[in-house]
Amino acid sequence: MSARTASSDFRNTKGVENKKAIKKIIDSGRPPGVIGFDKGEPVAWCCIGPRKDFKRLENSRTLQPIDDQPVWSIPCLFIAKTHRKANLSSKAVDAAAKYAFSKGAKIVEGYPNDTRNKKWADPFAWMGLVSSFEKAGFKVVKRPSPSRAIMRRFKSSKAISKK
Repeated sequence: MSARTASSDFRNTKGVENKKAIKKIIDSGRPPGVIGFDKGEPVAWCCIGPRKDFKRLENSRTLQPIDDQPVWSIPCLFIAKTHRKANLSSKAVDAAAKYAFSKGAKIVEGYPNDTRNKKWADPFAWMGLVSSFEKAGFKVVKRPSPSRAIMRRFKSSKAISKK
């Protein structure tokens, strides 16, 4: 829920209230993301939805819209510690993009960290990594800072590379 609310609202509704809010979204029939499983256990999560659903993005100074195109956004993802370094991030991002395209999106956007010049601790990579988005067919369209990229994948783009 952190991307869906203003930061002050998120802090004030931690725990039960945020769980109720996410359940309300699920109950509305609008899945808030995609989940990856391994042997029946959830191991990957990727949030996806129309950008307008994410107040945190709308209020961000560095992640303002780059044009007037309607986009779906991937504001965060999570991979279980036991499954990191297994290419699941790029697979989760790819699955989220495919889901968005199946719902009519033409452009999917992500805001990953660029770790090529700096090592990030896993817990701080919750917006993803540039390399994972690249493997899922995304291209950098803007760099609001040296460590952050705005990346896009268009419906006509190729899926995960075979690399």
